[in-house]
Amino acid sequence: MQFADASIPARRGSRAFLRGSLLMLFMSICIGHSSAASITGIVWQPENATIAPQGKWDQIGAHQLLIQWTAVDNLAFVADAGIPVAPQLPDWKRIAGEPWAREVILGLAGYFDENKARANLDELGALSARLAKLPTPLNVVGWYFPVEIDPTWNNAAKLAPLLASLPRPLWISVYDSANVGPDDVAKWLASWLPKDVGVFFQDGVGVHAREAHIAVDYLNALEKRLGKQRVRVIAEAFRPQIGGGFRSATIDELMPQLNAYGTRKVYLFDGPHYVSDTLVDEIKSRLKQEKTKR
Repeated sequence: MQFADASIPARRGSRAFLRGSLLMLFMSICIGHSSAASITGIVWQPENATIAPQGKWDQIGAHQLLIQWTAVDNLAFVADAGIPVAPQLPDWKRIAGEPWAREVILGLAGYFDENKARANLDELGALSARLAKLPTPLNVVGWYFPVEIDPTWNNAAKLAPLLASLPRPLWISVYDSANVGPDDVAKWLASWLPKDVGVFFQDGVGVHAREAHIAVDYLNALEKRLGKQRVRVIAEAFRPQIGGGFRSATIDELMPQLNAYGTRKVYLFDGPHYVSDTLVDEIKSRLKQEKTKR
């Protein structure tokens, strides 16, 4: 942006002051916009330790529940799937009544091991088609195919016909562990992904793959190529833990991440494991403080 004509020497000092003032104003507007954090939903990865998710995530805006899968490693978390049932099933009726699960994007069939999942697409596709037809008390507004995608998967494009056989609205998730870059990831996806399939972008902040402002570059590139309505972001609400594994992100770690995404549709990964009631209270307090400042 051209604030002043640098070729005119007269009143150089005042013009420099004006340029600096306008630049500061512009930056403050951008910062103010980016701090309008919002949370659309939470992710839940069902497994034995979190078979009964409990939380007050609705108090920070979450009203959609993204369930990673309803069958994993050939064990179903729903009845009548035609495969063995997990030792304990979720209380789907109770979950359907939770304010943070007013709408559900229902995950289908996957494996914990990513390589195994990618090697068994036909099996997972057939099982997913069966799972999608099973009745539940949930208000299902979409489905999610839980075989995660990144540019190092050379055969990812063969997912396209499988995805075509699954119900709509349909979502997949994408990450970039190789850091090939926003434009290349977006161009690659647009070259083969069915045009009616949406994308959850895993921001990579929790695993320290990138900072949130770089994740925004990915979101911008994906939105440009795919359309804003097809792109959502999964904010990793965890950080590496000393000695191995992961811990919940602190409020000071998480808020800059959320602020960077502004009013986009943000989903916290994952609620039952990492977003405790205490962290919810801290997020709620910080959001209130920032709203007052604006």
